[in-house]
Amino acid sequence: MAVKEEERLELFLKIGLDERTARNTIANNKVTNNLTAVIHEVFDFFSFFLTAFTGFMFEGCVGGTVASRALNRVATKYPANALIHRPALLGYIVTTKIKTPAQLEAAFSFLSSTASESFELKGFEEACGVGVEVSEEDIERTVNELFEQNKGLILELRYRTNVGDLFGHVRKRLPWADPKIVKKLIDAKLYELLGGRTAADNEKPSKQKKERPAKVEDKKVADDNPVQPPEDLNPFLIFPNPEENFKVHTEIFFSDRPVLQCCNTKEVLDKHLKRTSRKVYTRFPPEPNGYLHIGHAKAMFVSFGLAKERGGCCYLRYDDTNPEAEKKEYIDHIEEIVEWMGWKPFKITYTSDYFQELYELAVELIQRGHAYIDHQTPEEIKEYREKKMNSPWRDRPIAESLKLFEEMRQGMIEEGKATLRMKQDMQSDNGNMYDLIAYRIKFTPHPHSGDKWCIYPSYDYAHCIVDSLEDITHSLCTLEFETRRASYYWLLHVLDLYQPYVWEYSRLNVTNNVMSKRKLNFLVTKKLVDGWDDPRLMTLAGLRRRGVTSTAINAFVRGIGITRSDCCTIRLERLEYHIREELNRTEPRTMVVLQPLKVVITNLDSGLVMDLDAKKWPDASTEDSSAFYKVPFSRVVYIEQSDFRMKDSKDYYGLAPGKSVLLRYAFPIKCTEVVLADDNETIVEIWAEYDHSKKTKPKGVIHWVAEPSREVDPLSIEVKLFDKLFNSENPAELEDWLADVNPKSKMVISGAYAVPSLRDAAIGDRFQFERLVFVSYMYDINAVPLRLIFVFSIHNPGYFVVDKDSTSERLVFNRTVTLRDSYGKSGKHAVSGSEAGDYNDETGNISKITHASFKLSSENGFPLFAACYSEE
Repeated sequence: MAVKEEERLELFLKIGLDERTARNTIANNKVTNNLTAVIHEVFDFFSFFLTAFTGFMFEGCVGGTVASRALNRVATKYPANALIHRPALLGYIVTTKIKTPAQLEAAFSFLSSTASESFELKGFEEACGVGVEVSEEDIERTVNELFEQNKGLILELRYRTNVGDLFGHVRKRLPWADPKIVKKLIDAKLYELLGGRTAADNEKPSKQKKERPAKVEDKKVADDNPVQPPEDLNPFLIFPNPEENFKVHTEIFFSDRPVLQCCNTKEVLDKHLKRTSRKVYTRFPPEPNGYLHIGHAKAMFVSFGLAKERGGCCYLRYDDTNPEAEKKEYIDHIEEIVEWMGWKPFKITYTSDYFQELYELAVELIQRGHAYIDHQTPEEIKEYREKKMNSPWRDRPIAESLKLFEEMRQGMIEEGKATLRMKQDMQSDNGNMYDLIAYRIKFTPHPHSGDKWCIYPSYDYAHCIVDSLEDITHSLCTLEFETRRASYYWLLHVLDLYQPYVWEYSRLNVTNNVMSKRKLNFLVTKKLVDGWDDPRLMTLAGLRRRGVTSTAINAFVRGIGITRSDCCTIRLERLEYHIREELNRTEPRTMVVLQPLKVVITNLDSGLVMDLDAKKWPDASTEDSSAFYKVPFSRVVYIEQSDFRMKDSKDYYGLAPGKSVLLRYAFPIKCTEVVLADDNETIVEIWAEYDHSKKTKPKGVIHWVAEPSREVDPLSIEVKLFDKLFNSENPAELEDWLADVNPKSKMVISGAYAVPSLRDAAIGDRFQFERLVFVSYMYDINAVPLRLIFVFSIHNPGYFVVDKDSTSERLVFNRTVTLRDSYGKSGKHAVSGSEAGDYNDETGNISKITHASFKLSSENGFPLFAACYSEE
């Protein structure tokens, strides 16, 4: 067995799976990966709240058989469309608020219907029976009633009675009853009513030949018991194979002629399949007039992903039909970003590569009587379209249009004085059949083809033809192009060209941002943001600079799915969920103080510097030296300004005069004196004493950074914190969308201190800045047995990346995302439950915990975690 498999086996055994189940799980890669992710989510939930601060071990939390089976079922059956809520469900499972299979199935059903939307916890708990206790007496009463109602039948069938039916009736009446108790009581009642098994009971019933049920009945049974789809159902199964491209693609309805059923003839399709060797060919066709945004990530996933899944090819094709908008900067950016996103084009092409073929086909279109030269102005064209009126030049002779088109090509006609228009159907109900423009005059050199051409094809003319010329099997685009499908197929039909399969999917929009290239360009050119790669933008360059990984973006896109729903505005929190999932697994922890306050430890020698071990990972093994980094501990340390107050209070867990806190990975310190400035208000520094023996048990745990040597400041860094760029969820719908820009979307902290190990960080390196955690407790004197309540208050720095503005003299960090956020509309996200375990850490003195319940919510922007323990 490979080392990785051994590690996973050990992990699965640790959570309570028996060895056989664990080994069977490892044999299935998908379930193994899912279960590993589930376990890490559980560990992430407990590691900070319990292991790191109270010694309440992860193994103790989920090591029960019931919980381990539930986690295994989550790994195999959890609905893929609701991954954002999985951590919440896991909190209920490991704290045993959800423990029966019925509760778990109810949770799956509820979350599947909820998907990524927020939900009320009360409704979720009611749907899953959280807090509903079904006593053994209730179950026994129900079983007795059931047996009384079916006594005659049970006496007749004896031990051939279908126990599953009895079990189902009990579950219907008491859905949250413990199935083990139900089974035990049914078995006991059967024995009470029937006595022991007789020889007749053990005889096999004689087989009677049954009539074969009708096929329609078989189908009905199959429909009543559908197979549960796998969690990561292949999103590309909806697309047909290239061999099926003889079917009718679409129907075009005309005002003056029969319906056109667009499809390939057998001869055309056979030639296409021979040229392509029956492979799938797709294309990703961005227009190089701006930077790609997260919507393009979905387009890449659909086109490149389908080709990869089918063993086919995907073109990267630049739609460069407008020489005035394209720039070399955008072309280079697109190619770089496609590679960064993990996709490799089969070939990089340009629409301009086909300008000659497009011109020749335009001449053919005129010759066939399907195009004409028009002299209307843009305003006149718009007016005539609105009135469904034909152009005065629509019926001009073919020879005249051919002559004028040649003059257009030779630059003999002024720009704006003539266009080539397709002769479609001005009376159609589809506005995209109103004689669309095929060519226009532009005396502008082209970035790719130079000054060879002064007429350029339109998107509506070139797009479908180049798809055909490149033998694209699946032309995939967003839903706003659906009404152009008629024009797409009409043009290919009248030119007798091969017709690809066209399919539209919903656009991807993310809340609190804009995706329009026009709006993005306005923000950039007006310097309302810091360029196309501003970390606040949803451009892929901006997300990369912010520290988001391409794998997190692709996971986000895959989780959304490929749908035709035209309401695809996804909450920003869902994207952040996938980012955290990725970074939590991959990025090391470190300590940084954003707003430093000097603390002098008076009982520590000024020349003494201790090198202490700090964990890069919360579950680091003590035997793995690479999982630790060294932090100096000296006479002068720096803490967050917000971690000190002159006046203490019950709900404050930081440092105060006469009060102690624990420095993470180090020692407890107690404030003995405060040095004030001349104004008698500004705090200059704090004097404190440290407890080398660690006998002090403080309430709070805070992070810190120390001087690496005497009178040498810690590593100084700059930190940029980002918030949502727009205040409204959908700013694009606002009349004055610029007024919605969040003026507090960026904050720069220039005087932060970091541990020395960050000195060698390179641009693009990512870290998790450790959170602040404060612990307080109180006794619930009304509880029996006595309950001790702990409250954890967590400041939320998050995940950070070294920015490109960093220099050899000064590092700059961008915050990628906070450590945890809330998903509900009310800003609260709760997890509650109960579990038993040991407690013997530095934050208290309880030998045994017999009960614990948890509540995670938010207050003033900071998550709060409360744990209630019953003391033996």
